[in-house]
Amino acid sequence: MTNCAPLLVELFVEELPPKALKKLGHAFSGVLLEQLQAQGLAPGDAHLTSFASPRRLSAHITSVASQAADKAVSQKLMPVTVALDAAGQPTPALLKKLQALGADASAVPGLKRAPDGKAEALFYESTQRGATLAEGLQKALSEAIAKLPIPKVMTYQLADGWTDVKFVRPAHSLVALHGDQIVPVEALGLQAGRTTQGHRFEAAQAVVTIANADAYGDTLEREGAVIASFEARRAEITRQLAEAAARVGGGARPIEDEALLDEVTGLVERPNVLVCEFEPQFLEVPQECLILTMKANQKYFPLLDPQGRLTHRFLVVSNIRPQDASAVIGGNERVVRPRLADAKFFFDQDRKRPLSARVEGLAKVVYHNKLGTQGERSERVRQLAVAIAARLGGAALVQPAEEAARLAKADLLTDMVGEFPELQGTMGRYYAQADGLAPEVADAIEDHYKPRFAGDSLPRGLVGLVVALADKLETLAGLFAIGQLPTGDKDPFALRRHALGVVRMLMERDLPLPLGELLTQAVALFPQAGAETGAQLSNFFYERLAGLLREQGYSAQEVDAVLALQPQQLGDVAKRLAAVRAFAALPEAPALAAANKRIGNILKKADGPVDAHVSAGLLQEPAEKALHAAMVELAPKAQARFDAGDYTGSLQMLAALRAPVDAFFDGVMVNADAIDLRLNRLGLLATLHKAMNQVADLSRLAA
Repeated sequence: MTNCAPLLVELFVEELPPKALKKLGHAFSGVLLEQLQAQGLAPGDAHLTSFASPRRLSAHITSVASQAADKAVSQKLMPVTVALDAAGQPTPALLKKLQALGADASAVPGLKRAPDGKAEALFYESTQRGATLAEGLQKALSEAIAKLPIPKVMTYQLADGWTDVKFVRPAHSLVALHGDQIVPVEALGLQAGRTTQGHRFEAAQAVVTIANADAYGDTLEREGAVIASFEARRAEITRQLAEAAARVGGGARPIEDEALLDEVTGLVERPNVLVCEFEPQFLEVPQECLILTMKANQKYFPLLDPQGRLTHRFLVVSNIRPQDASAVIGGNERVVRPRLADAKFFFDQDRKRPLSARVEGLAKVVYHNKLGTQGERSERVRQLAVAIAARLGGAALVQPAEEAARLAKADLLTDMVGEFPELQGTMGRYYAQADGLAPEVADAIEDHYKPRFAGDSLPRGLVGLVVALADKLETLAGLFAIGQLPTGDKDPFALRRHALGVVRMLMERDLPLPLGELLTQAVALFPQAGAETGAQLSNFFYERLAGLLREQGYSAQEVDAVLALQPQQLGDVAKRLAAVRAFAALPEAPALAAANKRIGNILKKADGPVDAHVSAGLLQEPAEKALHAAMVELAPKAQARFDAGDYTGSLQMLAALRAPVDAFFDGVMVNADAIDLRLNRLGLLATLHKAMNQVADLSRLAA
């Protein structure tokens, strides 16, 4: 590489979509560096700095060459038998190939012979000129633009009035500097230069000239009033938010919301955090409503007190820094007031009708064209909740679970949820409380959506768990029944999340509910279900469970061994895994796992099913008698520990069988000619196999 210097590339555009800005910035700069490195113009250790502001995507690379080094290229031509005739002269096929490469017959003596598989081939060796920076950057820039993860493409015309361009937003200028020299490239109808624009309102001058690549960030901030770095701007907003909250005092803190912080960072070029407030009377409205309307509609940061309660103050991230900010503060306060007034109006109106009065209206809301209305769905959830509650807690649990399941979807018909769908469940709890319903019922109405995402909390009470299980199982069974299974990375109904939610509730709360029984009850609610629906759903659950367990640090072998038995009580899975891990650490484990695998193969090859029964009188060889004696002594003890839930102790008890098992395979012919001896020995192996594989399929641990 020659003449290395820093490289700066900036694409100046109209305001970019704020939610996508961070991803766009990293994608743009990342592809530029990747392409320049692939062409030999940037070393592997070149440092990349990504810039992304509302009106620009930029990249700074510390070391880029003006031209890549030449490189030797060896190109396979064809087999020698095709390239040369019997006299060793070049064939027309070889000459034609050389001509296509810019060579002629004079190159034949210099061709290299080398083995190529079973034959010998001719190779043409040449030197390829290294790409110039202008050539390489043009290719890299085109690739970076083509690969941008653009949410929605715009089509606009260039200044000539004829040429159409497709891009995320109209582009206005392009900067490409190698050190202090302009690199002659073009993109989106723009020729590269060294000028850009700063802040719309606060730049010291309309046009900002970049002297060299290293001066970019400082020049933009000094002359253009723009913090170009997304990360630096985000950090500055975070600092100002904390500083403003400290000025308010009383332990106030801005709400934590990483997505909102990223979005606001994508909206401003020169952040200025201001403190605003609204009338305390609005705090009578549930704080979730006020927080959501401030965050979603206005991009404000509500202030919370030390107990996490909403205060009547909020923080605004302005894009300007006037000497007197009162007009900006007053404007934001005027804007938020109608939003809060709407929320208060919806809340007051909704409370005029109890939730129970809205249930009937669910029959008019379509849930799915093949699965009926929300009313029909609620009835299925109610039936399933009653069955689960009866199993878990009897009549005392059935009554509140049935009531919560019947009312769980009623808040979908409220004005507040109609305006803010994210509040479904949350508003149901508030309205249930206003109706005087039992706290456990009100909590269950909110909690039946939990867990909403990975890492979310589980329902807080047993009633909530019952309704949450019923709701998710109904969703899964219904959509599987009509063939709406997830495919690849497409899961429009979030069925994987629903299944993981069920798995987490069963495991983490150690609920004594057999998974197969739950799935059977859920599938039975749908006449559309086919004979294969239950099996598909069961496999789907165990696949999710396997993935979850591997994420928790269990090995694929451990997970495979336990889930091969498809344990029904998922609360036992962690104990089974711990037992398998402890067993695998024993010195006897490898031999027993291998023997277990061998026994399984023998039993599979037997003519018909093998009865796990042994007649002591038919035992002849000392080794089979010793194995049977060891089984008689150890199997009941291992079974007792298994029944008591001591899976680790059960497996460790069976470890003592290694010696008699090894002796059995060394000294006993299982497939004896006498049928009674053969069946008895197979029965002994079947008894052993059954005893060893109650906790997990130990054969899966075999190397």
